[in-house]
Amino acid sequence: MVDEFEELRRRMFGLAYRMLGSAAEAEDVVQDAYLRWHTADRRNVEVPGAWLAKVVTNLCLNRLTAARATRESYVGPWLPEPVESAALDPLETAERRDSVSVAFLVLLERLTPPERAVFVLREAFSYGYREIAEVLDLSETNCRQLLLRARKRVGETRRFDVPGEQRHRIVERFLDAARGGDLAELERVLAVDVVAWSDGGGRVGAALRPVVGRDKVTRFLVGLAAKFGAGGEFTHTEINGQEGLVVRYEDTVIAVFVIEVAEGRVAGVQAVLNPDKIARFAAPGCQK
Repeated sequence: MVDEFEELRRRMFGLAYRMLGSAAEAEDVVQDAYLRWHTADRRNVEVPGAWLAKVVTNLCLNRLTAARATRESYVGPWLPEPVESAALDPLETAERRDSVSVAFLVLLERLTPPERAVFVLREAFSYGYREIAEVLDLSETNCRQLLLRARKRVGETRRFDVPGEQRHRIVERFLDAARGGDLAELERVLAVDVVAWSDGGGRVGAALRPVVGRDKVTRFLVGLAAKFGAGGEFTHTEINGQEGLVVRYEDTVIAVFVIEVAEGRVAGVQAVLNPDKIARFAAPGCQK
């Protein structure tokens, strides 16, 4: 019984994380789901994965309304809590990798809770309409309508399908240029329409609006590099299916960067500075 649940744990965490954008809350949901699983009448569970998906999705729906209210009063841009890709369900396809990117999770904030549930189950987990209807206790027609509305709200998303080795080389160039204050090289590695977000949550200093465009982002990044570069230790790791940098100063994690690469250039930079959101990167077992 426990073994069955453990086999599905990462998948259920991935579902909850996509629904909530918070690793801490996703872990709470998975734990609640386990308690329900542990006390369930096994005769009523035909397919464990389907049963757990229904429980996890509905637990997330119960949390989303309160979460949205909290995010509306958030100081500055809200970014999801970053997680190392290894903690998520296998990201074996480009679609699944895209579905946990920070930029994608930010877009999902536009959706109502039911739209988000349908969208995640369909787009990230390839559920059929009948399966989605069973999870949400809705008609298939209603699920199709919710998905159509969700797709319109989310719009076209940029695909980050650059091969891993190439992404890593680009991020190395990006980091060297930023830390060295090499404006010319930094401009060469940034896309013209690059966007930089920083999430301090009112806990630490951060830009209160997204920084848009190569020139402005270049100056912004050089400023950040000057702030974090002196004495800072940068560690590469894959975060949310993208290249990531964990910044430590005297063994304290002070920032986590997620770098989005598209068409050979850095297309997006998300800097998570809020200490509450990056505490997991200081936990035992995280890459150092």
